[in-house]
Amino acid sequence: MPKVLIVEDEEPLTLLLRYNLEAEGYDVDVCMRGDEAEIRLRESVPDLLVLDWMLPGLSGIELCRRVRNWPQTEKLPIIMLTARGEETERIRGLSTGADDYVVKPFSVPELMARIGAILRRSKPAVVSSMLTAGDIELDRTTHRVRRMGREIHLGPTEFRLLEFLMQSPGRVFSREQLLDGVWGHDVYVDERTVDVHIGRLRKAINRGKARDPIRTVRGAGYAFNDQFADLVK
Repeated sequence: MPKVLIVEDEEPLTLLLRYNLEAEGYDVDVCMRGDEAEIRLRESVPDLLVLDWMLPGLSGIELCRRVRNWPQTEKLPIIMLTARGEETERIRGLSTGADDYVVKPFSVPELMARIGAILRRSKPAVVSSMLTAGDIELDRTTHRVRRMGREIHLGPTEFRLLEFLMQSPGRVFSREQLLDGVWGHDVYVDERTVDVHIGRLRKAINRGKARDPIRTVRGAGYAFNDQFADLVK
């Protein structure tokens, strides 16, 4: 599920956006203050940020500027929400780093279409129903995984773990990041649980002399081997 962080201090609008995004299958998180959103973004990077201009704690325009200066979020897609419709303000928002600029009041279906369009351009793997890397195919619609044409049976957690890693070949995720991305912020699980499920996943997908696509980075975490991902297209 694509992860969307909404940073908006108008609660009715936040509830409306959350309802519509979750109905479309997005994983939604919400912040109502700019300074809290800054902390959240340093802990975990979503697939897209919906950001209000006027926020308590830290303005949206300043948060946007800071996000663009962090290496881990410099390419994060950002949609700016604002009541400021003047051309100079739109230019300011876009020049600060926003990818799109939506003026309140706006059409929710239009915003949903803009979110989908940006994700298709910036992160096609996140919205695609089929992920393919090397000789592994993962179908999000049917929840089936195949390797060299042979079906692999995974538990729900191992499926989500493989899906999460395959979305970003080569990127190293810490155990804490994997816990947030696969288990969620609201679930307490010991970090050693990640090692257990990585072991189960490896056992399921690596049969015989099959090459292990999961790379262990000592002291850092795990990654889906980007060299493996390029073996077969």
